[in-house]
Amino acid sequence: MTTKAYVVGVGMTKFEKPETRDWQYWDMAKEAGTAALADAGIPYETVEQAAVGYCFQASTAGQRAVYELGLSGIPVYNLNNNCATGSTALMTARQFVEGGIADCVLALGFEKMTRGALGGGSGAGDFATSPVARHYGIMAAAHGFETSPPTAQIFGNAAREHMERYGTTEVQLAAVGAKNHQHSANNPNAQFQDVYTVDEILAAKTVHRPLTKLQCSPTSDGAAAALVVSERFVDEHGLRGRAVEIAGQAMTTDTEESFASGSCIDAVGRPMSRAAARQAYERSGLGIEDVDVVELHDCFSVNELLTYEALGMCEDGASGKLVESGATTYGGRWVVNPSGGLISKGHPLGATGLAQVAELVWQLRGEAGPRQVTGARVGLAHNIGLGGAAVVTLLRKA
Repeated sequence: MTTKAYVVGVGMTKFEKPETRDWQYWDMAKEAGTAALADAGIPYETVEQAAVGYCFQASTAGQRAVYELGLSGIPVYNLNNNCATGSTALMTARQFVEGGIADCVLALGFEKMTRGALGGGSGAGDFATSPVARHYGIMAAAHGFETSPPTAQIFGNAAREHMERYGTTEVQLAAVGAKNHQHSANNPNAQFQDVYTVDEILAAKTVHRPLTKLQCSPTSDGAAAALVVSERFVDEHGLRGRAVEIAGQAMTTDTEESFASGSCIDAVGRPMSRAAARQAYERSGLGIEDVDVVELHDCFSVNELLTYEALGMCEDGASGKLVESGATTYGGRWVVNPSGGLISKGHPLGATGLAQVAELVWQLRGEAGPRQVTGARVGLAHNIGLGGAAVVTLLRKA
């Protein structure tokens, strides 16, 4: 018999440009974890398990991070799932709770990165053994391989395919960046809080045509955390007023559909995201029509458009028009990435999925301040990593 799982406490650090702040990964983890515990009003000693995600630290870095919160001897699970690592930690925590293994689990994610673009694991010398070599092989066969950063290349080529197939424009791609930078102006935790027009985004340095710098997520340092508990724990600790239910959640990985078409649109994960969304909707009994606020994986502007389609917000090919219409910002049908998204809030890989959940919890509680989406009752988080994994989580105010 399964029990419902709830998020009762969230916390995150400000996301910072790497090497800006003199801190270690355990410092940022302590800051985020302490904030989540304080948000729930419970001591660390009540935590029974910890699921800790990161990509760029050594094995057992999860223990080193959690030890800053306390030396209670609990099991600590170290997780790495590329950019979907944070949501993988949340999913692990939820499964422990729903399965009756624990009543209170800490999901923690962090990253301490270096400046500059990610290599994507596909540079000369390691291409053959990279776990994403198959994905980049699809790209190379269709588009060749250029000197721009590999992750920007594969997503940039997905954007080119979308433009050729559906008539999507560079202005529509830039509109994603303009929207998310506008949203981040109200987020003190965002790495960037500058507002840009569509014209300024189009005029920025090209990273891989058609993507400019202001349409690409930066490397970042930071951490985020969530406390996931059972319904019994909620009631015993009087947390109904703080609790947000994980109403449905699903993770998918690549299938034949990711590779069969030879398209970068499929290789970067639209089929995975679509399948994860469908499963999460089925498990929760909710649909995209029930959702008020969305935090999705806009690692590049084109991925926000692809995700609109995967989540069922519009038909395939109609996402450019959707963002251009204003349907995904304040006053529209949904508010997407009120935090500023990865493009403007920042993208410390292990923390991203949990930071999305933190934002949604604040939104559903009505605690998001100037970012607040009026009347938000249901939130959706979407986190994806090449190689690949897609996690969709539906959250509902208890």
